[in-house]
Amino acid sequence: MTAPASGHAGQSGHHDGQGRPADSAGQAWQGKSIPSHGFSGDTGAADDALLAALAAAHESPGDDAEVAVMEHTAQARWLVPVVAVAAEVDESGPHTVDTRSDMAAVTLTSPDGSRALPMFTSLASLAAWDPTARPVPVRAAAAAQAAISEECQVLVVDVASSHATVLRPSMLWALAQERAWEPSHRDPHVAAAVRAAVESEPLVSAHRVEAGEPVGAGVLRVVLALEPGLDADQVGAIATRIGERIATDGETRARIDALTFALEAAR
Repeated sequence: MTAPASGHAGQSGHHDGQGRPADSAGQAWQGKSIPSHGFSGDTGAADDALLAALAAAHESPGDDAEVAVMEHTAQARWLVPVVAVAAEVDESGPHTVDTRSDMAAVTLTSPDGSRALPMFTSLASLAAWDPTARPVPVRAAAAAQAAISEECQVLVVDVASSHATVLRPSMLWALAQERAWEPSHRDPHVAAAVRAAVESEPLVSAHRVEAGEPVGAGVLRVVLALEPGLDADQVGAIATRIGERIATDGETRARIDALTFALEAAR
């Protein structure tokens, strides 16, 4: 589906008040320029190191592979597709005619209603997905910020390729905030937040954080060592309180894709 973006697609029949060719908003094209955003020498080719990192993450998933993907992603130029969408139509004749078009960023919607912004490493990868889409070159931070503004939960890299990759919410937010991404179980900020959430529970004698399953899903598992003799309701209440404390901090929540708990006996 498409989500509206600012700006209009120029139509050949538009003119301003002085009769000069203009865009659909009536602003003359004369004197306008399209900023290069630092990509004036870009050939549209993919970054080889980025492609290698994406392929390696597919072949051998794991923390280090994902960190490498994110490091290259943050530094790369990306192509975000936009398409022309009819904003006004003329149905007075035998055929419906578009009289004004807006440019729109493309978003994808999954069956569960979650949204994704596609972005591409190269002109070739974009054309393989949709040869009619127009490429807009952007930095990863700008793509992530646009995705958040369009209420997208993830970014999808090179949708139609063998290395198609979903960048999870924690990755999206790290790019948007222009900070380095770490798996949540290796993130010092997350470790501190979990420690603060646990320390007010006297029946938790110890805890640790580790990677949950499945691999590559960004699951944080918090392992709690509990005092003996607790029933299921007490255990459930403790886990619920800890989870709620973690979730109340927006910065911590943005660094965790999913949270699970595991139990072990106190030593």
